[in-house]
Amino acid sequence: MAAAHVKVFTSGNFQTEVLQSDKLAVVDFWAAWCGPCRMIAPIIEELAEQYLDRAVIGKLNVDENRQLAVDFGVMGIPTILIFKGGKVVERIVGYRQKKELGEIIDRYL
Repeated sequence: MAAAHVKVFTSGNFQTEVLQSDKLAVVDFWAAWCGPCRMIAPIIEELAEQYLDRAVIGKLNVDENRQLAVDFGVMGIPTILIFKGGKVVERIVGYRQKKELGEIIDRYL
């Protein structure tokens, strides 16, 4: 499902891949049944390619990792959380255009 540079985050790798990352981490909380999630998927893939050397960008399936969604207060999807130094620095709920997401990511790099 995920493109080559899009990480697949799970409860098994979230601590090391996101919370302990020395790079900015962008996590797209999504589900297969979510229409807006499918719409934003290609944008996440493009951003993962664009920010390959500067950020870790990936997707977390909320149906398969419910506890993480609960832990981070994800009430609706898609929700994109941006982590810096293991802390959430930005929460984006709903579909956004690539340009807007890129501008938000750039703020934290």
